Amino acid sequence: MFKFAQFLREKIKKSYMRNLSKGFILSLVFLLLFGCISNEKIIYLQNLEDKTQIQDDELITYEIPEYKLQYNDIIDVNIQTIEDMMQFGFNNKAAGGSSQMGNVASQSGGDIYYMTGYTVDQNGNIRLPIVGDVKVKDKTLEEARLDIELKLRDYVKSELYVKVKLGGIRYAALGEFRRPGKFVVLQDRMTIFEAIANAGDLTPVAKRDQILLIRQYPEGTKLHRIDLLDRQVVESPFYFIQPNDQLYAEPMKVREIGAGENAAQSIALVISAITAMALILNLIK
Repeated sequence: MFKFAQFLREKIKKSYMRNLSKGFILSLVFLLLFGCISNEKIIYLQNLEDKTQIQDDELITYEIPEYKLQYNDIIDVNIQTIEDMMQFGFNNKAAGGSSQMGNVASQSGGDIYYMTGYTVDQNGNIRLPIVGDVKVKDKTLEEARLDIELKLRDYVKSELYVKVKLGGIRYAALGEFRRPGKFVVLQDRMTIFEAIANAGDLTPVAKRDQILLIRQYPEGTKLHRIDLLDRQVVESPFYFIQPNDQLYAEPMKVREIGAGENAAQSIALVISAITAMALILNLIK
């Protein structure tokens, strides 16, 4: 009876060890097959097989549509007369102040024009000192400049110089970015790759072929899908970021699996699994 029980116990142990080994081998194969992310999924601007081929030295032409001001935009209005130019030069703002504002923007990403600029209200107006409300919604920067200058003519009889600029490009980066957040970039034009670089680039597990762009239009909001792996994105109307754009990067399935993002991480996971297996076998023996 004792020998039969011992035989049965050994039989169960061998069966358990065999099943455990099979499970470990299957897990290892699954990890090696699906745990790594191929280069084809993370290389930008590829010539995809089913798309038109764009060569490296090929000239790509595009028309940049003029941006029309919308609700909640912030613009910087600089007004100078001849007297201002004679006293302060062509720029009546102190150079030190401009430099300091630039440093604040680059270090903290703060919205530096929020306090000093003019915000487009719900009625599409900005409110200027003395002049009052000026309608700028759905107008280009040049059209807004002409309207402001026309209104100023009622109060200023001398020569005027009016400069109107966007108070930076505001956009948000969400999801699989290395540094997600809301950003303000002090320039008039910015590509989607510049916006991604400003957010620290995408993580390896981001779906680069399904970036979601949320864009504001005068009539409402639209959602667009962008394939950053395809070179044709340079020819699309979404190559340039507009103010108030939002970028969302979804994660790949590999994030749910919990496998490594590259070969080194996958090998480290395999070594950890082997070590754990060895400890289990040692305990069973």
